[in-house]
Amino acid sequence: MIVGVPNETAPGERRVALVPDLVPKLTGSSLEVVVEAGAGAAAGFPDSWYQEKGARLERDAIGGADILLKVQPPNTDEIARLREGATLIGFLLPYTNAAAIKALAERRVTAFSMELMPRIARAQPMDALSAMSMVAGYKAVLLAANRLPKFFPLLMTAAGTLIRQDARSAAADSGASTARVRALRADRAWLRPPLVRQVPDQRALPVFL
Repeated sequence: MIVGVPNETAPGERRVALVPDLVPKLTGSSLEVVVEAGAGAAAGFPDSWYQEKGARLERDAIGGADILLKVQPPNTDEIARLREGATLIGFLLPYTNAAAIKALAERRVTAFSMELMPRIARAQPMDALSAMSMVAGYKAVLLAANRLPKFFPLLMTAAGTLIRQDARSAAADSGASTARVRALRADRAWLRPPLVRQVPDQRALPVFL
């Protein structure tokens, strides 16, 4: 059975559906992994890394795939190239992408929408939506810091720091002092009570755990 990993064609999409380190897990289960040349380049994974892990490079990873792994929903051309009866795994936007869902059904494609993965403990390793949201939140802080014409203050001590701030903050992890400047509440949890006295007073609330 062939697992295909194509290039993402959506404008601005730099992700890839499979990283090289996961290839051996699939090949170890008697699956053949076919990666379209250049599929991981934008995400920092050159073709050689996939080959070293046991994947095969081809110009087309869609037509011959029994299982297709994608990030973005397939477009009309990609759906037409899918083998009838194949399996598709990826983000599908099922509530706003009715035409594509109908086209997949007409080709008898079994499609698994990653954004509909149940939020339960045993499915947590497959919770791609939460993982991508976490990445987006982290990146948002970096973009905000890049645009702000000054430094974000960040104080670190041996006591350790845990910050919880209002979602409207432009820098969710910039420290309690930044939260105070922006009139936001900052709760700091000092996990080592004997070191509390070493922490400067930033009008934060110590929480003993």
